[in-house]
Amino acid sequence: MKSLPKSVFHNVTRRFIVPFACAVALGTFMLCWPLRARDLPRDARAIEFVDRNGLMLGTILGRDERHTVALPLARIAPVFLEAAVATEDRRFYFHGALDVRAALRATLASLVRRRLPSGASTLSMQLARMIVPLPPTFVGKVEELAIASRLEAGMSKNEILEAWCNRAPMGSNVYGVEAAARTYFGIDADRLDLAQAALLAALPNDPVRLDPYRRFDALRERQRYVLERMHAAGFIDADRARRAAEAHIGLRPPSGGILAAAHFLFHLAPQVALDRARVRTTIDRPLQEFVEAQMRDVLGVLGDRDVSQAAVVVIDNRSAQVLAYAGSRDYFGDGDLGRNDGVTALRQPGSALKPFLYEFALERRIVRPDTILADVPTTYALPGARIYAPVDYANRFLGPVRVRIALANSLNVPAVRVLSQVGVNEFLRRLRELGFAHLTKPAAFYGLGLTLGGGEVTLEELARAYATAAREGAPTAIVTTLDGSVLPSLPAAAPGERSWALVRDMLSDPHARTASFGIDSILSLPFEAAVKTGTSSDFRDTWTAGFSREYTVAVWVGNFDGHPMRHVSGVTGAAPLWNRIMLHLHERREPLPFAAPPGFARAAICAENGKRPRLERDAAPACTRVLEWFDPDDLRRIARGRASAPSHDYDEWIAHQPASARFGTRILFPHDGERFVYVAGGGPSEELKFEFATARRDRLRVELDGKALAPAGGDYLWSLEPGEHTLVLRTGSARLATSFSVIPAPRLVQRGFTTGSR
Repeated sequence: MKSLPKSVFHNVTRRFIVPFACAVALGTFMLCWPLRARDLPRDARAIEFVDRNGLMLGTILGRDERHTVALPLARIAPVFLEAAVATEDRRFYFHGALDVRAALRATLASLVRRRLPSGASTLSMQLARMIVPLPPTFVGKVEELAIASRLEAGMSKNEILEAWCNRAPMGSNVYGVEAAARTYFGIDADRLDLAQAALLAALPNDPVRLDPYRRFDALRERQRYVLERMHAAGFIDADRARRAAEAHIGLRPPSGGILAAAHFLFHLAPQVALDRARVRTTIDRPLQEFVEAQMRDVLGVLGDRDVSQAAVVVIDNRSAQVLAYAGSRDYFGDGDLGRNDGVTALRQPGSALKPFLYEFALERRIVRPDTILADVPTTYALPGARIYAPVDYANRFLGPVRVRIALANSLNVPAVRVLSQVGVNEFLRRLRELGFAHLTKPAAFYGLGLTLGGGEVTLEELARAYATAAREGAPTAIVTTLDGSVLPSLPAAAPGERSWALVRDMLSDPHARTASFGIDSILSLPFEAAVKTGTSSDFRDTWTAGFSREYTVAVWVGNFDGHPMRHVSGVTGAAPLWNRIMLHLHERREPLPFAAPPGFARAAICAENGKRPRLERDAAPACTRVLEWFDPDDLRRIARGRASAPSHDYDEWIAHQPASARFGTRILFPHDGERFVYVAGGGPSEELKFEFATARRDRLRVELDGKALAPAGGDYLWSLEPGEHTLVLRTGSARLATSFSVIPAPRLVQRGFTTGSR
């Protein structure tokens, strides 16, 4: 056998043997400064989240975007430890920082390749690279060996192996066996079987080339190599190696190590203190999984109506804890912008804010339970010579309605009328008190459309406000963790316990919402629940929010890119999902009915005018008796016959309706106290047409100033005469009267270039 040329010998000595000798000497020197387990730099570890019962929800990456979860060696499956040792460092327990035998073998093998030795790194040297990133150069190798020597001097073999298992690269940004087991298999590291353990042990060799989701075939080939090494090392027999190599391995869909409530975890993670590695949340994982499954099912049904996304929040009313939080149908889905969080996204709430307007108006006694509101065509003058004319979703009008009917049926015109009385600025202040922090514009920006959804809010804000309503105005600080990891959100302030109870009673009355939703709609449940829907303009957003005594559920359905759905409203879009969740929450125990509004008593009023029914006319068709809640002040007012002042705003609307007992008998025109200007030669203006509402026109008798008027073609017409006049209407024993006056028009006097009046 020929000896190596002297030049080659000197080259090998200079490039490899001397450096390794120096490294060994340096390693020996570094023994004076050992590295212990407590001295190892701590990675910015990922945060592990569990549900309220300790069930795993998932792990969120640390601040350095490395998905690491630290475990003691006892919680790692022994088959993985055997696979790692057999593959990466078979003589791990029998050498120091450097395996001299392996190093010499690698050195001789690299002579032909004319590059630095490879394949001789021990687990200690690999751990050194994980702790301190080093370049693949000669100097880097020396530093790597020096750090490995310090590790061997200060740590036991098991401590080194444990640190390696918790830091080994496992593909993408996943580090450590526990994070890998959860990410790829959805299990903990102590439950790995042989086939899974060998697959994970194969990854650190080349985590990029062996990516489980992109190069699975290459990874399975490397797995077979790991099993062969385990067999050669005596850890397993040939039969176990063969069966593990043939075993089917199912990977979880890419989920970043998250099993449930992905949006919630990403929402919560930035609020968790840096030193927390495990957080116990308020989420109920079985409920969360039910919500996510029902969301996908409902969206599947609505798919042909151009609906792609939804979001849900469920809150326990007693503790204000979030039990379920779903931001989209699939966080990890490639389509439909699933990583957007529909719980925190800003969207227009439609009519979902109306309950807070009526509560505020009731609290300030601007409206009362017997107030009659006019749901009739109405216009409002706006700055810039603009006109605002609100209309209802159904594009029809109900005329005079009680507050209960207006709210339960989500009528737009009465709501705008109430807002004009409350004041936009005052209502905006109340909404901000309730936690609608994103309504930051001045009142003039929103205008009267604020109560119809003219601003933008989040589902999270809406859910908290409805939970406040469920708690009868009690300040509601939403709780997300059970171990104090995250402080509760700022409480919503909402005084007025009794007015909240009134609004709750109205929203839970299935008969009150019959006109818009029917008696047996998707909003009706087999137990008492207050509920309100909302639909934004052009069907871009649909909402349903409501509560029982125990739970509040808020749902949004729409599209993240903002394009309209095909005629999907709150009752057809969000309500079916709300219905399913509410039924599921109460399937084991029906909730107790709502308590009566404190300090209130029921009293009968006429549905048409809010007045107290007269005993002698209780059976008269002109009065439909209904029961309503009243506080002591209202009861005294009603007992004295002082009903809320009737409004004539809807008289013109009634005049165009078919005669009906629903409106009773009343003089629609003229109104009491009105004044008319008589213009001689004014044509039609010289004649008045009296308008009445009555179901008994055959028994109608009309008198003006004591003289009977006869109808002409069914109409009662009268030529104007200056002076004071009294119009009397008689139907049977009933008598109604109104007084009005007619004055002549003033004369205009020419004075040079100006015009004056006298």
